Amino acid sequence: MSTALRDPVRTVNGADVHSIGESLAHAFDDDPVMAYLLPNPDSRLLRLMRFYRTALSVQHLAHGCCFTNDDRAGAALWDPPGHWRVTFGQILRGTPGFVAALGSRLVVGLRALAAVERVHPRVPHYYLAILGTRPERQGKGLGSALLQPILRRCDEQRVGAYLESSKERNIHFYRRHGFEVTGEVRLPDGPVVWSMWRDPRPPV
Repeated sequence: MSTALRDPVRTVNGADVHSIGESLAHAFDDDPVMAYLLPNPDSRLLRLMRFYRTALSVQHLAHGCCFTNDDRAGAALWDPPGHWRVTFGQILRGTPGFVAALGSRLVVGLRALAAVERVHPRVPHYYLAILGTRPERQGKGLGSALLQPILRRCDEQRVGAYLESSKERNIHFYRRHGFEVTGEVRLPDGPVVWSMWRDPRPPV
């Protein structure tokens, strides 16, 4: 029996923020974009924990579209249609946490955000802002399970889904779930991310 079946997916709540932040930090410790934002490997993990806890708390949690499993080894953070853009209010509320996370790289982070937002689709869609699982749980079905609640909703509501992949090797994983590459975004003096879109699948 797969890990996903033994450990069912559920909606994230406020009590999960601390643990999910830690799991996502471990998941993205070797990520090219995060290495670009936080080039010091000695402090990256702690800063990533602060970053993901802040992003989850101030941007994603309130929409009820974030999912984890019972041991919080991974999470999928989605934003519903019309809520993908980071608002001024969210930036303001998150400033202490983002400053603690990014420090002098905060301006670099804001430029990277602006670069990906410029090409973000304007048609209604669900936005997969973050998907990650702890390294020891990768390749065991948990990431796929975390995607399913919103992908099913997309199909039922006949709405598209969108994401940016920061690792080229993850493109195949997302293609298995119906996403296709629609473009590439070069971050300012940084790595490439791949824009991916998924059309809703017809009823079986």
